[in-house]
Amino acid sequence: MRSTPSRMIRTLCITITIAISTALPIFASAQRETAAQYTAVLIPKLTSTWFDRMQVGLEKAGAELGVTIKQEVPSPADAAQQAKLVEDATNRGSNAILVVPDDPESIEAAFAGAQAKKIVTITHQSPDQAYADYDVEMIDNAFFGHLGMEEMVKAIGSPEGQYAVYVGSFTRLDHNMWADAAVALARQKYPGLKLVGERFPVSEDAGLACQTALDLLATYPDIRGFLVFGDRGGPGVAQALRQKGLVGKIAVISTTGPSEASPYLKDGSLSASVLWDPADAGYAMVYLARLALDGKRSLIGADLDIPGLGKPLSFAGNTMIFDRPIVLTKENVDEFNGF
Repeated sequence: MRSTPSRMIRTLCITITIAISTALPIFASAQRETAAQYTAVLIPKLTSTWFDRMQVGLEKAGAELGVTIKQEVPSPADAAQQAKLVEDATNRGSNAILVVPDDPESIEAAFAGAQAKKIVTITHQSPDQAYADYDVEMIDNAFFGHLGMEEMVKAIGSPEGQYAVYVGSFTRLDHNMWADAAVALARQKYPGLKLVGERFPVSEDAGLACQTALDLLATYPDIRGFLVFGDRGGPGVAQALRQKGLVGKIAVISTTGPSEASPYLKDGSLSASVLWDPADAGYAMVYLARLALDGKRSLIGADLDIPGLGKPLSFAGNTMIFDRPIVLTKENVDEFNGF
């Protein structure tokens, strides 16, 4: 029997519909069939533009995936308060709890309590976190430490001289991993670089970072570089260089976001900032949470393709690592907005 034009059109429409439906994201059928809505809370370390930017990614994923997102910040900013907020979110019955830990050990008991109630627990900047279902990293931690060191050497202009390392605290796992990797690289590759002290836990307080830099400049007048892991430490050191008239004479590498780093990069008091976009991390955390809540944990692995991020560099244990570092300079800082 000869096909009529109307029958051909209907057949074509059915074919297109099938093709589109098979190409939909992995969440589409779950949302269409159950219209499931979940709640998640982000508990960062402190209030900052960094976590404001993370919220952008969280809310984007939440809107796309049917997850309502709330951010609760410890006040004061300390590990005990952060653990208390995890317990509070557990008692409220949140579906997922997302944490950027101040001290990984301090949230273990609270996370264990959340998991006992079938709440999904996810961290960022805390690889292999105990009692976390997943940890999301936007960079490989060893490589990131190496990147900071290489940027400092480039800014100094030669691999020689004294340098100092800042971290947020001695319990900050990520900062100390980066510092360990950077110092190890310097000892192996740049023996002419000499570390002063061990490391200084001041990079989450700009005033303390500035005063520490002033003290170090007085004690070590030949110091040539500061490698600062922590978003507020870089501006603190930059202010010290401004006070002492040393802008452009001493290298400062930080992990400060573009909105705060921009004026220091542009006047040369900050040489470069190495970081990643926290919005990417926020999006990935919600994406994994939704998969876990929908009973699709089997899809979470090295082959998972997250929209906008692609596949991870690696996935081992509970830790998913992407390779998305950014190096901010005075030339490119205006290309980045919002954090």
